[in-house]
Amino acid sequence: TAMTSQVKPGDRLPQVTLFDGAPNKPVRIDELCAGKSVVIVGVPGAFTPTCHSSHLPGFVADFDKLKAKGVDLVICVAVNDPFVMAAWAGALGSGDKVLMLADSRAEFAKALGMDIDLTAVLGSVRCRRFSMHVVDNVVKSVNAEEDSSKVDASSSCRLLTKI
Repeated sequence: TAMTSQVKPGDRLPQVTLFDGAPNKPVRIDELCAGKSVVIVGVPGAFTPTCHSSHLPGFVADFDKLKAKGVDLVICVAVNDPFVMAAWAGALGSGDKVLMLADSRAEFAKALGMDIDLTAVLGSVRCRRFSMHVVDNVVKSVNAEEDSSKVDASSSCRLLTKI
């Protein structure tokens, strides 16, 4: 398979279907983001220690600051099934602040060039840790972690400085 180059500013979001809470609730990411200012947070896995304790809670906590900068929607994407993502949203209390979408087949991660083989630790190909700001389906900034076990470049406070 050809190596997909990593998404960069100026690129358009791929036309990929994600899932909101159940396999029969498909969401086309490009249709969802059309005409909106959106923050997309990619994580290796729901309930994994770093994602659950520090990465995503930062975006929930900074939701009002993001809204104040004109962000319409915050989306979290992980290569998990939609039921797991819905349960994670409940556990985090992310409620109406972060839309938790399942990239069940890693299609979004692969289309962005953000896939990482974590079979040894998580059993499958997963999504690298990243955050990005997208306006009307055009990527404005991408912040990917070199080490997906850490939260630095992709944190909400870092992203806030780029919007």
